[in-house]
Amino acid sequence: MIRAILVGLALFSLTACETAKGAGKDIEKAGDAIQGAATDVQESL
Repeated sequence: MIRAILVGLALFSLTACETAKGAGKDIEKAGDAIQGAATDVQESL
């Protein structure tokens, strides 16, 4: 029983880590897009 709980917690931890990693990549892409748009606006002024 304890082994099953530990395995479940380990799998949950790995899943959460991958989710945070994916979210970080998405946020980074959004930041890059915003920075690119801001650069385009500055260049057009």
